[in-house]
Amino acid sequence: MNQELMIKIFALIMIPCLVVAAIMPFIKGIANHVGAMDIPNARKVHAVPIPRLGGLAIYIGFLLGYMIFGEPTSLMNSILIGSFIIVLTGVVDDIKPLKASHKFLGQLFATLVVVFYGGILLKELSAFGLYVNFGVFAYPVTIFFILGCINCINLIDGLDGLAGGISAIFFLTIGIIATCKGQFELAFILSFIMFGSCLGFLFYNFNPASIFMGDSGSMFLGFIIAVIALLKYKNVMMTSIIVPLLLLTIPISDTIFAIIRRKLKGESISNPDKMHIHHQLLKRNLSQKTTVLIIYLATSLFAAASIVYVLKDAKLGYILYGILLFCVLIFAFKTDVIYSHHSEEQEEISCTPKKKNSVSKKKK
Repeated sequence: MNQELMIKIFALIMIPCLVVAAIMPFIKGIANHVGAMDIPNARKVHAVPIPRLGGLAIYIGFLLGYMIFGEPTSLMNSILIGSFIIVLTGVVDDIKPLKASHKFLGQLFATLVVVFYGGILLKELSAFGLYVNFGVFAYPVTIFFILGCINCINLIDGLDGLAGGISAIFFLTIGIIATCKGQFELAFILSFIMFGSCLGFLFYNFNPASIFMGDSGSMFLGFIIAVIALLKYKNVMMTSIIVPLLLLTIPISDTIFAIIRRKLKGESISNPDKMHIHHQLLKRNLSQKTTVLIIYLATSLFAAASIVYVLKDAKLGYILYGILLFCVLIFAFKTDVIYSHHSEEQEEISCTPKKKNSVSKKKK
């Protein structure tokens, strides 16, 4: 790697990082002023009101990074418009919670912009010796994929630093793969800008958090993750979209488990509960910080497997993926993440961390 490229990557990361960190106290003041506060209740882990709107700072870091390093194109215009819609929807929800249907409409509108105006489409899938061309179904498949990513990150945002850290690992991994492959287009630029923005946010959000990203942050991160995954520059994304999906194994698995769990209970899939993957770890008397670090480690292992697959040995990558996915399934069957064998009251007690660990958290 030449010195000029190293300097560019450093700037792509550090400028958004420092900007996000610098404006966070101002964002906290805005959150307090407009009443965008996360109030503790029986479903939440934190014990005191915490300001939201941290996602607004991440978004500002993203915009500044693009203005400095990006180039105007119709594709990027669609991403900017879509991201504005998604952040605006999230900010409104952070101030005064929206109905699930209204929030979904905001997500859908943002998705339609990048699909139909930006032309970002998942047209084909190629992995593990299989090839699928979606043809006319590329539009609904792409819409479903983007909406899925948005809500996966939104659901996993359950402990201090969790969603921000998982997202940061995703962006860094894609950035590393793009760099090693010599792919320096939009995916490369956005990945490192978003990695820096996430780092700036984590200075304030890692346990004990002084601000949460709110839905403005979690939905925006999910949206940008989906967009970067769909850009698919040459071999950066393997021969399909599988590598980005496997990087998101933890949030995707958590979402699938939540849907199955709530359907088994006869509940709406939008009903919040305290049975997510991170709650299962908290039940084992782990602190918030330890729980988040364990999930970081698991995500990093999937990231390492992805780097091995793309850059070194595809067969070894398959093996590593298989082992890690098997471990996720074992965890699911050994815990109550899919089906609880305890009463709801017992779950509430066991999922509540000891007082010294209950400094902060978001909403799930």
